[in-house]
Amino acid sequence: MAAKSDGAVAAAGPGPEGAAGGARGGAGGRGEAAAAAGDPGVTGAGGPGPRYELRDCCWVLCALLVFFSDGATDLWLAASYYLQGQRTYFGLTLLFVILPSLVVQLLSFRWFVYDYTETAGAPGPAVSTKDSGAGGPVISTKDSAVAFRTKEGSPDLGPRPEPSSASAYRRRCRRLCVWLLQTLVHLLQLGQVWRYLRAMYLGLQSRWRGERLRRHFYWRMLFESADVSMLRLLETFLRSAPQLVLQLSLLVHRGGAPDLLPALSTSASLVSLAWTLASYQKVLRDSRDDKRPLSYKGAVAQVLWHLFAIAARSLAFALFASVYKLYFGIFIVAHWCIMTFWVIQGETDFCMSKWEEIIYNMVVGIIYIFCWFNVKGGRSRRRMTLYYCIVLLENAVLTGFWYSSRNFSTDFHSLILVCVVASSFALGIFFMCVYYCLLHPNGPLLGPQMPGCICPEAPGPCGPPADAVTSPPRSLPRTTGTERDGASVGVERAGTPTPPVFQVRPGLPPTPVARTLRTEGPVIRIDLPRKKYPAWDAHFIDRRLRKTILALESSSPTTPRLQYRSIGISQELLEYETTV
Repeated sequence: MAAKSDGAVAAAGPGPEGAAGGARGGAGGRGEAAAAAGDPGVTGAGGPGPRYELRDCCWVLCALLVFFSDGATDLWLAASYYLQGQRTYFGLTLLFVILPSLVVQLLSFRWFVYDYTETAGAPGPAVSTKDSGAGGPVISTKDSAVAFRTKEGSPDLGPRPEPSSASAYRRRCRRLCVWLLQTLVHLLQLGQVWRYLRAMYLGLQSRWRGERLRRHFYWRMLFESADVSMLRLLETFLRSAPQLVLQLSLLVHRGGAPDLLPALSTSASLVSLAWTLASYQKVLRDSRDDKRPLSYKGAVAQVLWHLFAIAARSLAFALFASVYKLYFGIFIVAHWCIMTFWVIQGETDFCMSKWEEIIYNMVVGIIYIFCWFNVKGGRSRRRMTLYYCIVLLENAVLTGFWYSSRNFSTDFHSLILVCVVASSFALGIFFMCVYYCLLHPNGPLLGPQMPGCICPEAPGPCGPPADAVTSPPRSLPRTTGTERDGASVGVERAGTPTPPVFQVRPGLPPTPVARTLRTEGPVIRIDLPRKKYPAWDAHFIDRRLRKTILALESSSPTTPRLQYRSIGISQELLEYETTV
């Protein structure tokens, strides 16, 4: 879910940057922001940066195959129920297809509308020059005017040339075509397909273009991949998870050899759930440079882990629901409430507002009905062990109640199903151990652990050092009530204005760091701490921040870098409010 920020948003200052990617973003957000010019002492991520590989393209194609196979088998099965006259099963199967798809398409189209809507009265972000306080001008964006404005004492950049009537007409026609195309795509329930294809296109462009455009396209590809992974995660647990339990329950209730079409639908839903979870974790790790990326071997291990664990969980649900329908509903509601309360007690920090955070925790509670999903930073070993102990106990109780209603002496088929539940859960735990012991990005669990970030030589804690410059994308976490109170005491006084979130600062003094880092280029200073993993960086979920940073990139001749302040500097904590 996206949120709008009410604070100041963006800016980029000039700096002696080498060739780097500059985005061609949309309109800028409200308010203004500023960036400090690069300083020889300021450091950032060095090297050419990550590249889009052909296996990344193959991963997207496999994701599209999983998406289409899941939807096609569900619709085919619904049509089969209708032709057989089983209207109840037809209605339930179709409901679990249409309703989640509508919810996800509305959310996707809402994101498109916000990203593509320009600020009223301006075709793009207006630019003004201000004194940076360090002797150089700083470019900032405002959406309240169209022309360049010059502050007294700053160099005059001159007015922006007015577009000709022919170019303005072509521009309006292009925008109309884009709006019509996106409307048609989302009406056809293909919003995720479009985002998958666009992510693949941007990735291939980053591979084929030069260094400057490569950074630009790779940055945007990460944004698009993050959007589609969030949408798919929401859709699979609203559609594939209940569809899986429903079809398994019908198969168990009928008994005998399973029909081919329900078996195909069940398998497609199971693969879709496992694939989406692994893909989400991979994109989340790839988006953060303070974490090592997840390899494709690790992603496949995660797919197998979730595949067998969810299969055991869903089969246990189906067995119990085939006999005790009312009690199964009570159990699901009770489990969801307990898991949601557990997540809320963990004080997650994923979204930009409190109500969005509560809704997100409720969705995570649904995910916890079926599988483990890490939502809190730090060592998760104890929490995961506790969760799987609870799941093992629940699976045993649910399967035991179902088996007690069968005829022990003659029903050998029931014993086979019980063994399938146990062996599938054991295989899931086995592949989970394989992932953590051999394929985890931080190194083997029982061997020497590598730092979680990409700076293994750093002697301090993982992540960017205090006031260090890192490559975009980065984030602005939602401040808590305690931080806001501290900010009002330490920074604000009666009658004094609140400084903007993005503000001009002089270059930082040289500070020793343990890794070779880039020392050139414009810098966007952000006076807020960064969100902790496994949360997304803020402008992956806050559309205004993303939009404004892309606009700043288009106004800068080189790719700006983002810098965060140290969370220990309490006097710099500033309020950052958001509204849905």
